[in-house]
Amino acid sequence: MNLRPLQDRVMVKRIEVAETALEALSFRHGQGEATAGRGGRSRTGKLLKNGQRTTMAVKPGDRILFGKYSGAEVRIDGQEYLILREDEILAILG
Repeated sequence: MNLRPLQDRVMVKRIEVAETALEALSFRHGQGEATAGRGGRSRTGKLLKNGQRTTMAVKPGDRILFGKYSGAEVRIDGQEYLILREDEILAILG
């Protein structure tokens, strides 16, 4: 199936990270890899009130950090993904 997220949404494959008990209590986040985003080369994002579009900071292949309960879970061809708005992404991991 070919899926292309709309507007400022990003499709993410969750990466499971080993946690210690302390990390599980104090940091409520998840990590993932962006697998698809809007717009190919242009990477256009959210439509602003003035009619212009923002440029997305996240591109396919980026490892990201997001809130633990962010996004919508979807299953495509037996794989689980999250679809997040770009503003739900906390950081791009370098």
